[in-house]
Amino acid sequence: MRDLPIYVAMAAFLLMGVGALARPTLVTAQFGMPDLTAAGRNEVRAVYGGFGVLMAWMLLIALQRADLRGGILLTLACALGGMAAGRVLSALIDRRIDRWPLCYLLLEAALALLLLRAM
Repeated sequence: MRDLPIYVAMAAFLLMGVGALARPTLVTAQFGMPDLTAAGRNEVRAVYGGFGVLMAWMLLIALQRADLRGGILLTLACALGGMAAGRVLSALIDRRIDRWPLCYLLLEAALALLLLRAM
């Protein structure tokens, strides 16, 4: 049971990463940007794709290496917490938050807390 949050986060990162690498416009279409230039696709593949796949890999390492587990989980929890905090700040500045950003805010915050508990 203690490892379940790691598997959930690993699946989420892997889904995000592979999806962004394969179909970057599916990522941005959720936020009202259905068309991307080559540079835009490159950015999505790097920030969502490469990052997501490598974070999933780090979680796999955390499952296999007890000596690295705490550091990996803390780092990924902080990364997710930072994303959620950025969404909150953006919502405060804009005085609104749309459905998909809110869904991702809740997911990021929940996964961050779960990873902290799995340390």
